Amino acid sequence: MKAIAYRQALPINDPHALLDVTLPDPIPGDRDLLVEVRAISVNPVDVKVRANSNPAEGELKVIGWDAAGIVRAVGKQVTLFKPGDRVYYAGSITRPGANSELHLVDERIAGYMPASLDFAQAAALPLTSITAWELLFDRLNVPTHSNDALLVIGAAGGVGSILVQLARKLTGLTIIGTASRPETQEWVQQLGAHHVIDHTKPLAEELKKIGIDNVKYVASLNQTDRHYEEIVKLIAPQGHLALIDDPATLDVMPLKRKSASVHWEFMFARSMFQTPDMQKQHDLLNEVASLIDLGKLRTTLGEHYGTINAENLKRAHALIESNTAKGKIVLEGF
Repeated sequence: MKAIAYRQALPINDPHALLDVTLPDPIPGDRDLLVEVRAISVNPVDVKVRANSNPAEGELKVIGWDAAGIVRAVGKQVTLFKPGDRVYYAGSITRPGANSELHLVDERIAGYMPASLDFAQAAALPLTSITAWELLFDRLNVPTHSNDALLVIGAAGGVGSILVQLARKLTGLTIIGTASRPETQEWVQQLGAHHVIDHTKPLAEELKKIGIDNVKYVASLNQTDRHYEEIVKLIAPQGHLALIDDPATLDVMPLKRKSASVHWEFMFARSMFQTPDMQKQHDLLNEVASLIDLGKLRTTLGEHYGTINAENLKRAHALIESNTAKGKIVLEGF
C-alpha cells in the first residue's frame, strides 16, 4: 500500500521530513477494522510527533490521526461495523497513523460517517470533535442548562471550531472566542460565538470591553504559556480551566486563592490505556454525525490541500506550524 512516512525527526523544510513509501498491507486484529482511507486531515499532534519522535533505526514511522474511509475487512470479534460501512475516526497514538491507503483502527473508537458529508468534509472532524466533546462534558462537566460564560482561547483552530459549535448548540453558555485576524474573527462568529476578542491583547481587558469581568469556564487550546497570567486574572472564583497544549511549565499555585480547578484533555488517553469506557468515543462520534446530518453542526474543513502525498502533507504541516490555520486542513485520495 502507498503511505507517507519518515525515518528521522526533521524540520518540515527538509526534503526527507516526509516521504512517499510503499508498505505491506496491514492485517486486522480481533477488534480492528481494516479501512480503505479516502481522506485525512492534519492536527498539531501530527506536527509534534513528526518533529520530536524518531522511529527505531532503519524503520519508517507513519503518522496521521484523522481519517474517513470505507471498511474493507473486520476482525473476528468486531460487532459494531461490517465491510462496506463508511467510517470516520482519529485512531490511537500508540499505533501506526492513517497517512496510508489502508489503516487499522479499533472499532470502539470509530464512528459512522455523517451521511450528509463527503469523505473530505468528514475527515476534518474526528480528533477535534472528540477533544472538544470530552473537554466540554467530561473534563469541565458543563451542564447543558448552564448560562455561565466560556472563553475559548484559539477558537479559530481545529478544536476551537467544533468546540464553539458544540457549546452553542448543546449548552446555554455565553461563548467568547479569541481570534486575531479579520478572517478568523469572522469564522468564529459564523460558528456561533456570542463575542470574539483579540488574543494578541490582554485578555482580561478585552473581556471588560464587552462588559464581562470574569468567566467560569476557560478552554485554552494553544499558547497557554503566553496567556496563563491573563487566565489567572479573568477566571471566576471556583472556575475551571481546561487545556490541551503542552506548556513548558504550569504553576497552578496562582489559581489557589480562587479555588479554581485545572483539567487536562488528551483524547488519546482512552485508547492508550484501553479504559473500560473506551467505546464512549464511538458513541460520541455517532452523536456528532447525527448532529451534522440534522444541520445543527457543520464541518470545520478550512482548506483542501489536494491528493494525499508527501509534498502536500509537508505543506499542511508547515501551515500548522505557522499557527495561522483556520479550521482543518484536509487531503483526499492517493
